[in-house]
Amino acid sequence: MPAPIKLAPLEQPILLSVVIPVYNELKWVEEIIKRVTASDRLGCDLEIVVVNDCSTDGTTELLEELVKRYPAMRLFHQDVNQGKGAALRRAFKEAKGQLILIQDADLEYDPSEYPVLLRPLISGSADVVFGSRFLGGPHRVLYYWHSVGNWLLTTASNTLSNLNLTDMETCYKVFRREVLESVDLRQDRFGFEPEVTAKVARIGARVFEVPISYSGRTYEEGKKIGWKDGVKAFWCILRYGLRD
Repeated sequence: MPAPIKLAPLEQPILLSVVIPVYNELKWVEEIIKRVTASDRLGCDLEIVVVNDCSTDGTTELLEELVKRYPAMRLFHQDVNQGKGAALRRAFKEAKGQLILIQDADLEYDPSEYPVLLRPLISGSADVVFGSRFLGGPHRVLYYWHSVGNWLLTTASNTLSNLNLTDMETCYKVFRREVLESVDLRQDRFGFEPEVTAKVARIGARVFEVPISYSGRTYEEGKKIGWKDGVKAFWCILRYGLRD
């Protein structure tokens, strides 16, 4: 494991960039913007960076209305649908905050838990924080084989990164800006999760894991990740875990 990178203390006031990749989330996106805006951010200022990944269900038009109503929101559109990883790279590029938090556009992850995610960063204890769905927080009971697949992927990732995470695939990841600027991210879809995990481990970032709640949705409710994404994630673990 590389020696931890040395980062200067966060300067006050702290700006938190909540980045939200959006694709066909007409039913949920307005509520998630409301909840992010109302969240407790431990005194951090807020910007919401939304990247619309060429939605086709009316989400685009709704986002154009929402950006007029929420001063903290900044909206960017992808010309073609490229995937979550590509949308996040665009969001990271546009974000201005010292801290950057990934928020999915549905209601599976709860913005009321931002204080739990932010404390290790604001206190100077961490450079990256993962919110784990498997450290005891309440969660909706859903697919058994998804949990098995997550455990297998997390274990494979830990084997190569030498981290001891319980939930590598979690959406809730928060980074200091300098950490993201130190890694070259390339994956366009859900391969982002194992790629960024391998790369923050390689540069010696101090990674914390905290418990979060989780209200997973079914495929009928709009869940998008499937078994092919699991296969690609395993490939990415090998690809970025063995060499950059």
